[in-house]
Amino acid sequence: MLTITLLGTGSPMPDPNRAGPSTLVSTAGDEHFLVDAGRGVMMRLVAAGIGADRLNAVLLTHLHSDHITDLNDVITCRWVMTFEPSPLTIVGPPGTQQVVDSIVESLGPDIGYRIDHHEDLAYGFTPVNVIEVADGPVDLGTTATIRTAPTDHRPVHPTIGYRIEHEGASVVLAGDTIPCDGLDGLSEGAGALVHTVIRKDIIEQLPLKRLLDTLDYHSSPAEAAQTAKRAGVDTLVLTHYVPAFPAGDEAGAEEWRKLAGEHFDGPIEVGDDLHRIEIPGEKP
Repeated sequence: MLTITLLGTGSPMPDPNRAGPSTLVSTAGDEHFLVDAGRGVMMRLVAAGIGADRLNAVLLTHLHSDHITDLNDVITCRWVMTFEPSPLTIVGPPGTQQVVDSIVESLGPDIGYRIDHHEDLAYGFTPVNVIEVADGPVDLGTTATIRTAPTDHRPVHPTIGYRIEHEGASVVLAGDTIPCDGLDGLSEGAGALVHTVIRKDIIEQLPLKRLLDTLDYHSSPAEAAQTAKRAGVDTLVLTHYVPAFPAGDEAGAEEWRKLAGEHFDGPIEVGDDLHRIEIPGEKP
């Protein structure tokens, strides 16, 4: 079984009730994979009962700011809240190493202060292990397996989706993308597809070019549902709601569910931060 926790269901627009884009995928064997690290991710991780010390890896779908806003907090918490060197692994598309190096450089004064003040950090800052990938498997030495494929969020490029598999259960995490062959192939026969979505039917009526610009590189609930149907996915999970419905508003959630349900017959999950979905493994 794999458990999906929607840590942050928000977007670039700050929302007091929705953290930035981030999703946790956990195995029954206590392996934990953080997909993207948006605003408030560490607060949501702790609320889900997981500390940075328990993360097997951070998996970045792309390098848009809203998906990496609090990556610095994950890096810092991993270092200062463990008591022996415990390198954090961050997987992402090409360009991730540069971003991580810049974050660590920006933390330089803080790192120095903590080493000077805490004798038990005398071993120094624990380096971050970065793996850049554009397509194919990623070997993390875990019992869960990880595979990636290219997605289409151009002009943001490259971008990738992830497929996590464990004991017959499979979850695909699309990140921001329009429908594309890479995501279709990655999602084929998956137990669940976690897909970011925006309400194009609402946004296209707004007289704001910056919002209108988002229409050509995100998927709508209908497009996400069509991807899930083509790939034969069991469960569709929607996240990254733009514009977001109020937290706790089941009627608002149902609107999104209905739009997707016109194109997909399986279960459709729409929820607030910390919403959990269990994806079973192979049936006996």
